[in-house]
Amino acid sequence: MSATRELAQSLDVTVRDALAAVRAADPDAGAELADLRRRRLTRPSVVLVGETKRGKSSLINALLGVPGLSPVDAAVATAAYLHFSPGPTPGALAYVPGLGEPVELDLGELGDRATGRGAGRSPRRIEITHPAPLLQYVSLLDTPGVGGLDPAHTTVALDAVERATALLFVADASAPLSQPELDFLVAASERVDAVVFALTKVDAFPGWRRIAEDNRALLRVRAPRFADAPWFPVSARLAELALSVPAPEQAALVEASHIAELQHALVELAGHGHQLQLANVLRAARAELARLEQAAEARVQAAEADPAETARVRAERSALAARKRTESRQWALLLTTETQRARVEVVGLLRTRIAELQADVAARIDRLRGDGLTGLPDQVDAELQAVAVRMSEDLQTTFRQVGERILAEVFDDEELAGVLDRLNATLRHALAAGSPRDGSGDNVLIALSAGGIAFMAGRGAIFGASALGVGVAGGLLIPVAGLGLGLAAGGYVLYRRRVQTDRQQARAWLRDVLGEARAALQDEISYRFTDLQYALGVAVDDAVERRLRELDAHIAEIDAAAAEDAAGRARRRSRATTELQQVRAQLKNVDEVLTRARALAPAPSSLGQENA
Repeated sequence: MSATRELAQSLDVTVRDALAAVRAADPDAGAELADLRRRRLTRPSVVLVGETKRGKSSLINALLGVPGLSPVDAAVATAAYLHFSPGPTPGALAYVPGLGEPVELDLGELGDRATGRGAGRSPRRIEITHPAPLLQYVSLLDTPGVGGLDPAHTTVALDAVERATALLFVADASAPLSQPELDFLVAASERVDAVVFALTKVDAFPGWRRIAEDNRALLRVRAPRFADAPWFPVSARLAELALSVPAPEQAALVEASHIAELQHALVELAGHGHQLQLANVLRAARAELARLEQAAEARVQAAEADPAETARVRAERSALAARKRTESRQWALLLTTETQRARVEVVGLLRTRIAELQADVAARIDRLRGDGLTGLPDQVDAELQAVAVRMSEDLQTTFRQVGERILAEVFDDEELAGVLDRLNATLRHALAAGSPRDGSGDNVLIALSAGGIAFMAGRGAIFGASALGVGVAGGLLIPVAGLGLGLAAGGYVLYRRRVQTDRQQARAWLRDVLGEARAALQDEISYRFTDLQYALGVAVDDAVERRLRELDAHIAEIDAAAAEDAAGRARRRSRATTELQQVRAQLKNVDEVLTRARALAPAPSSLGQENA
């Protein structure tokens, strides 16, 4: 049996055993792992992540051999997911919030639409097809440039990583890896097993070799699992330049760019797609097994019947129960007060924005004539879409602040760390139970964590990201349907029936349309706050009850041990120790198989190997 087949078999058996162990202890987590395992891998996907202006888009263009395909703009970073897949002819489809069907784009429009500068609402995701040779083997996903690794956008990139077969981390040769980049890698290491590094712009920085050495040293300390991951020093600029020079000069530039080595590495990764998918499932299962280890350690401790431990757990249980009796009404009142206060603030902001838009368009009407007035509905429609997008962003910020205040009142840091996973599942189920409204196909995922709250925007498919993945990252998801608003058909009819060159009629039309738009958005905002209040209330109640049950079970185990004689406690301790050893043995086996799976990574670039 070849080493590759043996590794594939080991991965398959270890994944099966890990899923069985998790399912026996936690059916919900086991079910989500099983769903992850069942996902069919149609084509391996590589997700590119990195800080803004590290050269991700330029690198994609070089890898595909198509200059300008992925928008490159130093002033405005990419604002949408760009998914590159094979197709017989070049084309693009934009998935715009509020629209049931994707919008076909000309590739010439891609720059404006992807960077959010085009008219109308910005798309969440753009699917680009192209007959580039590399795409026959692997799909590429370029995460938003504005969704780099700063705290406000890390979750966006992490969600993309969740669906990756492998990760291509893009750094540049100007400076060593930053702290946010290292922190991101630590978080990503819980979600994807295979990582390849690209060091860009090596032609512009002669000292890139020292930067590469520093990066490896940093990884050995902060993210040791990636210390031996392959690095590929590349120059997208030289690769692009090679396409514009005479044929005799191309070979030297292509060789100097080292893009071909990275292309071959990605093709090699694609060939191990099935094994990489299994490794990613096993990586997720490992986090669940680590939680089972903690539970087993608690059972061993309970078997000791230590009076001090008994007193500590009883005090914790008593304090939580007392808080529930005396403070639950306060929590509910606080939640109601905070959501109502925030709703008033957001509605006030909406009125201000609509008033500003009305004043601006009214001033424009005074200057317009003829065709200018005829085109007014289209202009107002685009600007109303922009208002809706900005209001969605404001809602994200407001919900973050409300969530922070409520959770800080209910849980201290230690308690919150223990209940985040349960809160996540409860919120997901509570909000999924509600009937969807128009325009709710696109979701905003608000990720709340013990260390702060960040946001991730994406299509409804992103909502499929499991609670397991979120739990691994120590976060909490609140799905909130995004706002969508276009100019009502009635607004057009109202305008067409009147004299389009009459400024007075145009002003009256503007007041009517903007009044309708404000009322529609205000209703949607109220729905969102109702969702938030209900979901947080259910989640907090559920989390408190679950924690009480866990403490009750722990106390019962301690009491049962205390009621037994020394021999009985010894037997109980032996059983608990055996369970702990079994979990630890399984963890050890998982770690060994994952270590072997590192052999699936491609060999480093010959240029990068010189400095390893």
